Amino acid sequence: MLVVSSHSVQEVRRLVDNASTVVVLTGAGVSTASGIPDFRGPEGVWTKNPAAERLSNIDAFMGSAEVRVAAWRRALDQASRAFEPNPAHRALAAFEATGKLTALVTQNIDGLHLAAGSSADLVVEVHGNTRITRCLRCGAESPTSVVRQRVIGGDVDPHCTVLVDGEACDGLLKTAVVSFGQPLPTQQFAWAELRAKTCDLLICVGSTLMVHPVAGLVPKAVSRGAKLVIVNGEPTPYDDEADVVLRGDIPTILPSALGVAPIG
Repeated sequence: MLVVSSHSVQEVRRLVDNASTVVVLTGAGVSTASGIPDFRGPEGVWTKNPAAERLSNIDAFMGSAEVRVAAWRRALDQASRAFEPNPAHRALAAFEATGKLTALVTQNIDGLHLAAGSSADLVVEVHGNTRITRCLRCGAESPTSVVRQRVIGGDVDPHCTVLVDGEACDGLLKTAVVSFGQPLPTQQFAWAELRAKTCDLLICVGSTLMVHPVAGLVPKAVSRGAKLVIVNGEPTPYDDEADVVLRGDIPTILPSALGVAPIG
């Protein structure tokens, strides 16, 4: 295993050059430079306020109007801030031009990979996204921006208004973000798993690799002969299995390691 140095950056570039198929897995650490805090890092949302984790539990959301009101209040706060892709997102978008990238699997819900120009055909949002809101009863979907306007107008705990058998459904509305206790999107995760199992090189960027089943993509790739690169600010459980570990500022390290100039 190689740890951060100019030599290890060159080793990553060698692995990339030698690979025909590359899968990239990203976590919250790829977006912290865009102003979005991670969850478990030293300055993470849950590290600084453990009670905030309750907002991400599906049982708490369904069982408590107070939790739902707080969750929608947080959604309004996040929507009011203009988050932009950083050089790491843009480097991954540029990397597509090599033709090697077969999947960009992200645990993030912020949509910044798409905003940076990554192809929607390659981005797999395994933890969902905040762009869509879904009824937990009838499954109807609508743009979250529409529901936010209802919240702004005073409907602080919005329910579904879709007609079912002539009556309003009245189910709970929740953004299409996978909360603790909810299953991952089956089709998307199966596709990500297939790509991980058949790639030559897996690059994990900004993820603690502690959340399953997504973290389980790492041993599935490695057991089938894939090389493993980890780019992260903190140690992960899979560092000892990696061919190269780069630890440092992700927006600085990643473009150089991939050998690309960030788009934009």
